[in-house]
Amino acid sequence: MNANNSNKKSIAYLASEYPGISHTFIFREILTLRELGFEVKTASIRKPENLDIMTFAEKADADATLYIKSTSLFKAVGYHLRLLLRSPTDYFAMVRAMVKYTLNGARIMVKGIGYLAEAGVLLDWMHKKNVDHIHVHFANPAATVAMIAAAYGTISYSLSVHGPDVFYNVTPNLLAEKIKKALFVRCISYFCQSQLKRLVSFQRWSKFQIVRCGINPDIFRPRPEPHNTIPEIVCVGRLVPAKGQHILLEAFGQLQKRGVKAHLTYVGDGEDRDSLELAAQNMGVSASVTFTGAVGQNDVHQYYDRADMFVLASFAEGVPVVLMEAMAKEIVAVSTRITGIPELIDNERDGILVPASDADGLADRMEQLIKDPALRMELGFQGRQKVKKKYDLDRNCKEMAALFEKYLS
Repeated sequence: MNANNSNKKSIAYLASEYPGISHTFIFREILTLRELGFEVKTASIRKPENLDIMTFAEKADADATLYIKSTSLFKAVGYHLRLLLRSPTDYFAMVRAMVKYTLNGARIMVKGIGYLAEAGVLLDWMHKKNVDHIHVHFANPAATVAMIAAAYGTISYSLSVHGPDVFYNVTPNLLAEKIKKALFVRCISYFCQSQLKRLVSFQRWSKFQIVRCGINPDIFRPRPEPHNTIPEIVCVGRLVPAKGQHILLEAFGQLQKRGVKAHLTYVGDGEDRDSLELAAQNMGVSASVTFTGAVGQNDVHQYYDRADMFVLASFAEGVPVVLMEAMAKEIVAVSTRITGIPELIDNERDGILVPASDADGLADRMEQLIKDPALRMELGFQGRQKVKKKYDLDRNCKEMAALFEKYLS
């Protein structure tokens, strides 16, 4: 397969929500693949939230994206009828697959029927677009929809698995089945690969390919030293329990009690915002904590550029792209010693790692960095070198392109 501008290879990408405000790396990956000569069509289970604050390019891509759940019932029935008339045998193979997956997974037939309906919309769209392969980010229900559609026999699918949530719910998510049916499985880290290898026999391990996520170091360039009078701590991420945001706030409160001056900015939104704001009030630190709400790609740089350090106190992650962004800007990154994060951050060499949920330990390391600007700068410099070496978006997308060439030729 030749992926150049004169002979483009068409593929499709599917996500639960595209473009997503917290998954901009998918958008960047698609753009890079297009620059490499691929014609990438995009589909999404549902319409995105916060589209109004996204970039012009993201909005333009949204206009060209299939939103499966936005399809009217009348049209969906028509698409299924067309698939049935095209090949009754293949259509009922898809129905049988849905029943099998539902009985083996969530065991809620209403859900299974919903996935079948969505699979029919997706499959008819792929036939119209003359696309016979779809790549799915995350092994979630979107991947279930693709797997059911693939049972028709006219398309194949592959997966990018990030984790970690899917690793905790292997059976309901049909993770082993998705691996077996996929053409190949892209793992974003060795940790991710290890969790998938435990689910299937050794004979299937050749399907697993490590291709890391990444960022463009030319866009996320080193920011000038901010020279803040009061050190600025920044966290970019959803305000949800898995991100450990209350641990960061607790650690920040300890700094204030110790007389260590600092300001904390949360960039993002989510279900924990109200409880975080209330906790900040109860701790007496509200005046030193800012909540920005959701922020688009174009605006997030201003928060990075003011940061003396970047902190992500997560309990569960794949390998966070926001850590890569901060490190590429030479901001010292502090995070937790979980899942794939130690593959990105080598503790005390190019960042700082602490045990998850250890507010005391986190406060200690933040205090150390606040009091030692030279250490901040050295770890920030080394962090950018790590990102350039292993998490460069262009290089890693070329690895994705090579996978598509290998498996789709």
